[in-house]
Amino acid sequence: MTDNRPRILHFICSTGFYGAEKWILALANNIDRDKIESELVVTREPENQDLVLTSAFKSLQLPAFELPMKGRFDFRVIRSLVKLIKERNIDVLHTHGYKSDIVGVIAAKLAGIKCLSTPHGFEKTDDWKLHQFIRLGCQTFRFFDLIVPLSVELCNDVRQYGVAEEKIAYVRNGVDLTSIDFRLPSSNHDGSGRSENMRTIGFIGQLIGRKNVADLLDVFELVAAENPDIKLVLLGDGDAREQYEKHASQLSVHKQVYFEGFQNDPLSYLAGFDLFVMTSTLEGIPRCLMESMAMGVPVAAYDIPGVDQLINHGDTGLLAQLGDKPALAEHWKKLLWDSETADKIAKNAADHINEKFSARRMALEYTELYRQLSAGEIYMAKEAIS
Repeated sequence: MTDNRPRILHFICSTGFYGAEKWILALANNIDRDKIESELVVTREPENQDLVLTSAFKSLQLPAFELPMKGRFDFRVIRSLVKLIKERNIDVLHTHGYKSDIVGVIAAKLAGIKCLSTPHGFEKTDDWKLHQFIRLGCQTFRFFDLIVPLSVELCNDVRQYGVAEEKIAYVRNGVDLTSIDFRLPSSNHDGSGRSENMRTIGFIGQLIGRKNVADLLDVFELVAAENPDIKLVLLGDGDAREQYEKHASQLSVHKQVYFEGFQNDPLSYLAGFDLFVMTSTLEGIPRCLMESMAMGVPVAAYDIPGVDQLINHGDTGLLAQLGDKPALAEHWKKLLWDSETADKIAKNAADHINEKFSARRMALEYTELYRQLSAGEIYMAKEAIS
């Protein structure tokens, strides 16, 4: 290894182990360590004592640190972050999320280093105070050296906050294929449209408003009312979990719905799903959807920006218009009981993810961004990658 490798510090105020956390791991695991040094710092907050990301990052034999943070915002952490940046000789601070954007851009400027933000999505909330914090985080984009959204739609969102065009670079999201084993869903089917085992419909993600899990539960009731040999398994946690559990309890098929909470190894569950489903109203490029497609699990979702970059209707999955629950229910049925269609779509989807959305490809593009950003050549990098 050479001594002039750019040293990158990923900074996130983690609330669990979801899309952004997995994205950081995928990038760090696939980037060429002979060219880039990757490190991680996570805030440790009172309500989040189980920082899975820290231990997972260390398992890659990479340095990871935690900074105590009292309450939703503790600006004393800025001083701690500046100190860490200087001690570790960091060249570029890479932030993930509105809170880390606010704290990170200030710390980077004080430390005199370059800073880059990757927006993973914009949360919609009824909490006025939280909404203001998120808005403040978005306003900081103008002060970063580079903003690298995960999707074309997110690029358009970033422009609305007054970010100069030359500061926006688009690098397509990627999934770490090294941890994924492909399998065809019909391995549990007997070819007659019936299954030797109960069909399992699955969802993985945060239980928050924009995931719109209420619609998912309603669609499940439409399907399960006619087909009692299916169950719905939901992995994840969030501030809307109690609301969704109450909604599920009122369904006629509530005994077939299982809220399993947050799981450290969701891929082990995903491997047992016959169908992966989403009913989100807002997404970036959903990682759980990419993982499902890469594993050969057929997928069905609402047709929204971000999701439409992964699913080509009828080819790599099935899409229904946002809010059209009866249409989505019919898609679920087709993928559950038409094994020929399910297998074809699953194979096409896996090929699509391997070709277009691998973390290896994403890491190569970020390697060039990091190198040129640290060398002051970022506008050349943007032109080359766009």
